[in-house]
Amino acid sequence: MLLLRTEIDINASGERVWRVLTDFGAYGEWNPFITSISGQVKQGARLKVRVQPPGGRGMTFRPTVLAADPNRELRWVGRLLLPGIFEGEHAFLITPLENGRVRLRQQETFRGLLVPLLRRLLDGQTRAGFEAMNRALKERAERSP
Repeated sequence: MLLLRTEIDINASGERVWRVLTDFGAYGEWNPFITSISGQVKQGARLKVRVQPPGGRGMTFRPTVLAADPNRELRWVGRLLLPGIFEGEHAFLITPLENGRVRLRQQETFRGLLVPLLRRLLDGQTRAGFEAMNRALKERAERSP
């Protein structure tokens, strides 16, 4: 198992951050890591997600939404091939702070036989992608009305 976890404080409300996070149609305008998502923001829905890690190859996968709690949490799980080979449970968690600010935590728990082989890639390019997305989301949320 491998847990990647990144955080960023954002000078915007949870509602505004949630709007940016769940406006899948706009991802191509601002998101350097998850370049597109299609599907519904609701538990049990299947999404189509395209990621482009910095310096890495892009990949499209079809995760299932595990949680969609407005202004608080968006979480999905995706698998490669068969169960037990490679699985990632991705979460965006929004925590209120003082003065109308929030903390966004983006994390993913990777499990499966391929995780030890991919650890360096995940801890390098994937973590860099999370951090780039966090910065871009912060900028967009702080600018948005």
